[in-house]
Amino acid sequence: MKTSQPRPNERVLAIDALRGFAVMGIVLLHNIEHFNFYSFPETASPWLAQLDQHIWDLLFFLFSGKAYAIFALLFGFTFYLQQHNREKQGMDFRNRYMWRLILLLGFGFINASFFPGEILVLYALLGFVLVPVRHLPDKAVAWIAFLLMLQPVEWGKVIYACLHPEAHPQQMIFSLGDVYPQLEGNSFVDMVKANFITGQLASLNWAWCYGRVFQTASLFMIGMLLGRKGLFRPTGTNRESVMRFWVRTAFYALPTAIVLYYLKDFIYSQIESPFLQSTMRTIWDSWYNLSFMLVMVSSFLLLYWTNGGKVQQVLVPYGKMSLTDYVTQSVIGSFIYYGYGLGMHLHLGTTASLLTGIVFFLVQLLFAHWWFRHFKRGPLETVWHRLTWVGAKKQPNAPKTQKNSVNLS
Repeated sequence: MKTSQPRPNERVLAIDALRGFAVMGIVLLHNIEHFNFYSFPETASPWLAQLDQHIWDLLFFLFSGKAYAIFALLFGFTFYLQQHNREKQGMDFRNRYMWRLILLLGFGFINASFFPGEILVLYALLGFVLVPVRHLPDKAVAWIAFLLMLQPVEWGKVIYACLHPEAHPQQMIFSLGDVYPQLEGNSFVDMVKANFITGQLASLNWAWCYGRVFQTASLFMIGMLLGRKGLFRPTGTNRESVMRFWVRTAFYALPTAIVLYYLKDFIYSQIESPFLQSTMRTIWDSWYNLSFMLVMVSSFLLLYWTNGGKVQQVLVPYGKMSLTDYVTQSVIGSFIYYGYGLGMHLHLGTTASLLTGIVFFLVQLLFAHWWFRHFKRGPLETVWHRLTWVGAKKQPNAPKTQKNSVNLS
């Protein structure tokens, strides 16, 4: 197959486009979920109800658990870029990175006020795991990531369930259903209070109980390792090896995802204990989502590198301002669907919500293209960058080949 030589900054553009693809998937999924407010109008038309169900199943199949996994993978890669670039300048990036995570936690708190299912708080907390492993050998980091991906706590639950077949301990102390009265109500203040406290506790509780904590930490480390190995940058000297790596990744990940997908219902049907079945679902689904995500990432990057980004480059500006995209979709989305705003959860079914999400995405995409014709970084990305380097003698700029690569992953 004939391929064009990559431009010096092609790796960055490919990663920004991939990040933009992940944000797009999240925006569409959040819209059909009504931003975790599962309230929908009754559908009188049988064919529309069937269409709603097909769209729901398709979007969850494509993006649920996969878009966030891409984000986590790129978060680790971004950490590698930041640390590597600063260490080449003789700087220790550790303290600035931890301060950067604290700032991300602040953005997460703002986002959590509007959307009870947000992930920035989780990412900010888990991001600290990269500090102690940043200088470990590749093999050690790989083993740690592997053990985390195995879901060790869930296997502890499996052992407990086997020893106590009748046990069914409560796992969810906080539930998103607890904030539904405030999401449905017309008080903005009550909505913010409920989301900020109960909603965020429910989101973190869910992440712990359903494997997202260990999977996310593992993906952070895998992304860092991929950065170390140069597997996101197919240059002239290593282009063939990088391409072969992602081809092999897709070759192994695709049949793995297919097997995990078609075996899951059989596995679950063999388990009588609800607690044990829930635990096995968490383990199995995390492995399936990982395999499917690797197929998506491999396919996306290979397509980008072989066609020079002719198709996906439209997503590059969108990916460069992913923090802005993510926070604004929560603010505007809550206004569209919750009771304090337009209350469209009462009127929009899944199909109509998907169309709303598509329009939402296109508006954000157009704004991103306009913005980067005038500015170097996205709005919130600029704030994050400046606050990261507050107190420094001079805010360092990334090398030209890394321009705009340090974004929310």
